[in-house]
Amino acid sequence: MLPVDNLLAFVITSAVIIVIPGPSVLFVLGRSIALGRRAGVLSVVGNSLGTIPAVVAVAFGVGAIVAASVTAFTIIKLAGAAYLIWLGIQAIRHRRDHTHELTPQASSTAALLSQGFIVGLTNPKTIAFFVAVLPQFVASAAGPIWAQLLLLGLTFQVMALTCDSVWALAAGTARNWFARSPRRVTTLTATGGTMMIGLGGTLALSGTRHA
Repeated sequence: MLPVDNLLAFVITSAVIIVIPGPSVLFVLGRSIALGRRAGVLSVVGNSLGTIPAVVAVAFGVGAIVAASVTAFTIIKLAGAAYLIWLGIQAIRHRRDHTHELTPQASSTAALLSQGFIVGLTNPKTIAFFVAVLPQFVASAAGPIWAQLLLLGLTFQVMALTCDSVWALAAGTARNWFARSPRRVTTLTATGGTMMIGLGGTLALSGTRHA
């Protein structure tokens, strides 16, 4: 069983990391601004689900192999960046489709969850982060290492899910206010799409091993 002191230290460390906006937050903000609160929250859930395989991989040692392979790391990074850019382009292309709806419902729940899942799954920073951070809080004499790593990884996911949902709701609420004007919501949707394209480009051009 993971010592309480270790878990508490991990929670504090995770809280500091999570409150600093990173790629996941920017993705969620872009989705919420482009499509509204519902899409933003579902994107958060999908993104969180997409990072669970990384937690499992790290817990059973696969994550360290992927993080150590420049080729594998680069392929995953570029795939995730390309998908973000594609989502951004789609948001811009369809920015006028729902200017008369306060809360857009165009995309199905399954589609929004799957899109968020793919973004989370193809984010190489997730594996790199878990490989670098989780083992530091494991107690070798406290039981199976894999079980402790799973607990730490899932704890981080729950915390990130909560924080990112707040970002999604805040951005979605701001969008609803802008939605009173079709022109403003069109501009806001395009802005959200541009944010996703910019995020994808940044990830694609970032360093290979420490992106």
